[in-house]
Amino acid sequence: MKKKPVQDSRRLNTGAASRVYSRENVGRYSERARQRRTGKRIRRVIVTTLVALLVCVGTAAGLWFTSIASRINNGEIITSDLLLTLVDSNVTKEPFYMLLLGTDGRPGEESYRADSIVLARIDAREKEVTLISIPRDTAVEYEGSLIKINAAHVYDGADGMVKAVNDLCDVQISHYAEINFEGMQQLVDALGGVEVNVPDRVDDPKAGDFVIEPGLQTLNGEQALAFCRSRAYVDGDYTRMRHQRIFLAALANTILNKMDVSNLMGIIDSLSNMVATDMSVQDIISLVNAMRGMDTNSIWTANLPSWAGEDTYIDGQSYVFVHEDALEEMMERVNAGEDPQGPQTMGEGGDSATTGDLVNNEADDWTYGTATTSGTSSSGEESDGSGEEAAE
Repeated sequence: MKKKPVQDSRRLNTGAASRVYSRENVGRYSERARQRRTGKRIRRVIVTTLVALLVCVGTAAGLWFTSIASRINNGEIITSDLLLTLVDSNVTKEPFYMLLLGTDGRPGEESYRADSIVLARIDAREKEVTLISIPRDTAVEYEGSLIKINAAHVYDGADGMVKAVNDLCDVQISHYAEINFEGMQQLVDALGGVEVNVPDRVDDPKAGDFVIEPGLQTLNGEQALAFCRSRAYVDGDYTRMRHQRIFLAALANTILNKMDVSNLMGIIDSLSNMVATDMSVQDIISLVNAMRGMDTNSIWTANLPSWAGEDTYIDGQSYVFVHEDALEEMMERVNAGEDPQGPQTMGEGGDSATTGDLVNNEADDWTYGTATTSGTSSSGEESDGSGEEAAE
């Protein structure tokens, strides 16, 4: 049997392969190798550049986020003492109290008074809010002395105000926010104005050199400030406090229901220059998202059961005194998430009232007991509009 001849391996290296690796094609091979090396370098440069870009963007975003947090958590206002006084809460899962202050502070001032004081109970799960106004001249005992409650800010800043309100209303406040007059104007203008249903004509040179007529309208920053500051009414500061609660509801409606959610971070950036709060940026975003869609006309509203008059002057100073029993009963209802059934003007009792009811009555209606509301009276019966409790 004949053996098959062994093929010479050299004879297999023919065709294209021999042409590539032949002496004549060394230049072409070198060029292709150079192109492959160049392609790898280009890919490495592209990948490195993209990674560097992502790192830079991430670093810039982190620095921007940190900048917002440092401004909004202003250490001169949000002190370590305040943080120790505030109690922990999960803002989206459990009801909590927040103290809202408008101040007459000016940039650079270390000591100033609280001009408007609102205690808010917020329940994000139920999308429910209760606003309780505290007259700034309310008499309280603070560190052994009788003072007006807004002076607690002069002594101990935000921490002093939280402690004073905690003691007065027997609550535990979880969060705090403060804004001054200039900041409020800037905030409203940053939002493009706030639509407010104004119940009363505002004509008060001390608040602004212009007139605001009643009706639904968009207020700019200057007009909103005048609306919240004017007290040229029969019951003075009580109308002023009602207007502040109306405005807070309108502001909430703008942020929660009218603002494009994609603009939220831009608004928070603007807010950080105007508002000081202990809340984190994450908590603010979570709370806004949780409360979106709420009916801001259904916010429960009241002021402290209180009175002022000839008998509330002490050493030439006019004070507002609290009806302590009525306040205790009202706060029990507020704590339970119920209608506070508190007064909207001077007096002990009142009708059930929401911010929607406030805009449907004029100042004189609350003062003279002719206001009508959609709720029930403090006795649990339907209100007949007489408002006798409110005028008490």
